[in-house]
Amino acid sequence: MSFKDLQLNRPILRAIAEAGYDSPTLVQEKTIPSVLHKKDVIVSYQTGTGKTAAFALPILQLLFDKQDASKKGKKIKALIISPTRELAVQINENFITYSTYTNLRTTVIFGGAAIEPQIDVLKKGVDILIATPGRLLDLHKQDIINLDYIETLVLDEADLMLDMGFIDDVKKIARLCPENKQTLLFSATIPYKVEQLANTILKAPERIEVAANSSTSKNVHQLLYYVPKPKKIELCLHLLRNTIKGNIIIFRRTKFGVDKLEKTLLKNGYKADSIHGDKSQNLRQEALDKFKKGDVNILIATDVAARGIDINNLDAVVNFDLPNVPETYVHRIGRTARAGNTGIAYSFCSADEKPYVQTIQQLIQLQIDVIDEHPYPLDPKAKKEIHKTPGKSKHKKGRKSEASKKKKKRWY
Repeated sequence: MSFKDLQLNRPILRAIAEAGYDSPTLVQEKTIPSVLHKKDVIVSYQTGTGKTAAFALPILQLLFDKQDASKKGKKIKALIISPTRELAVQINENFITYSTYTNLRTTVIFGGAAIEPQIDVLKKGVDILIATPGRLLDLHKQDIINLDYIETLVLDEADLMLDMGFIDDVKKIARLCPENKQTLLFSATIPYKVEQLANTILKAPERIEVAANSSTSKNVHQLLYYVPKPKKIELCLHLLRNTIKGNIIIFRRTKFGVDKLEKTLLKNGYKADSIHGDKSQNLRQEALDKFKKGDVNILIATDVAARGIDINNLDAVVNFDLPNVPETYVHRIGRTARAGNTGIAYSFCSADEKPYVQTIQQLIQLQIDVIDEHPYPLDPKAKKEIHKTPGKSKHKKGRKSEASKKKKKRWY
């Protein structure tokens, strides 16, 4: 099938061709006709399947006939809600690319950045708005944003929005839009809460499922290393020296862990940068740009910060800490082996993370290859490490002073 078969118009087809795309992906093939027929849809998809274009292209087509209002007279007709700033910026870039040969105006708003420039663009008038929930509601309260003319509402990465606690905001935004709007919900997984949300805000939706939620790409070679927790950093350095090459994302569970690993890698002469929720939007964007340009080849990230980031030519993903939610593992390793490329996923498992391996393998219906030949093997009988200071009472004392905390040697 080609994009022409999807009944898209010439200006949009020209922009798609110039962006280097020949034929639609499965999620685009299934979703675009339903959106053009003004149906509500729930789409569950695998990462890296091109789902942004699955809603961006038909929205541009639907708005094409109404594009010629003067800038001032433009009303927001399509609203895309995104859970993270990075994802919102990326969706905006996609819309700008595909709308090159139209007069449709797009902008993106998100928290953690100056509000005035965003207000200025909105006052000039836009057709399509991409927003994170908090900043959208903030500007709506200030009467800067009018949602009375919304024709299409997109909830992107709905499962992540719920995980991040945005469910009430999302419901509120849906209520602020007109009753007769079209709603498109995209979610990598469809847990019970997403199902509930869909029931409350969608009307007789069409369900589109692209590959089983659990499936991992056949092009990712998955490897598992059992290693004591305190030795993970040594194993990481050992593999970077001898095995892992190219552009790499390393996932850690906490912001503290990300910072610690970044310092260690920089100290050892590696070109690394990091993204996590405590970094300002500018710093996160800077780190991403440096990674995309090749100024650094290692990006260390938490899951929320990395969700939805589209990076081409990623050679490897390292799960420094295994995720306790198996779907997160699928998302992480889905960052590599995109668009037909191959990639490798390395996972480090300490004694306390063994149960996570079982749930991940159950989900992906696959036994992950275990690599025993490395310098820091885990004793098969090892239990979860409990770090005690010798000769210390088991009874809790009062809070430690800052000075005594500094003296204490940390195991990690």
